[in-house]
Amino acid sequence: MPATPTIARSGPMVPIRSLGAGHRARIAAHLLDLDEHDRYLRFGYQANDEQIERYVEHLDFERDEIFGIFNRRLELIAMAHLAFIHEPGAAAGAEFGVSVLKKARGRGFGARLFDRAVMHARNEGVELMFIHALSENTAMIRIARNGGAVIERAGSETDAYLRLPPATLDSRVSEMVEEQVAQADYRLKQQARNFMALLAQVQEIRRGAISARGKSGR
Repeated sequence: MPATPTIARSGPMVPIRSLGAGHRARIAAHLLDLDEHDRYLRFGYQANDEQIERYVEHLDFERDEIFGIFNRRLELIAMAHLAFIHEPGAAAGAEFGVSVLKKARGRGFGARLFDRAVMHARNEGVELMFIHALSENTAMIRIARNGGAVIERAGSETDAYLRLPPATLDSRVSEMVEEQVAQADYRLKQQARNFMALLAQVQEIRRGAISARGKSGR
């Protein structure tokens, strides 16, 4: 019997925002930055650049939900794909997949993305969430186990199942607030990045003007 989710993890809030089609380039850059082993763990096979680009090209942002965590340079350092499954006569389900760049690991981003995906899935009426992973993907399995999922291992592959409770007013409001905070955080980072780019441009013009005055004074 699939378990129900545990209480959300404590700690500082991590801005996690929903991604849309306009983020395809950043999603592709994130996945292409994964090394061979990480690609193997994320996709279950040794995905090459062409396969990753095809995967990104076919992401369905209308059907599924993609979540991301950005650093100050607006680099996508962690992302999750929540793929919805609708089969006639079956309970609504969703599959969770996640990837975190090496330089961003050890901060609990994978677990935070899992919690965010669970909240969204609940609010979308999903009853059963599952993860299919290679058994050697211990990080993913640990995230699922800590989240309350039932783990079933079959040789080189492992499945995790989590039965979700119905949405509540609290879960809906919490998701709305988290998304607003994440979008505000993204805008601030975007503004800071634009300001730094403008500052660099002004400094370059200034250096050019000083250099020109120096040459003219010879």
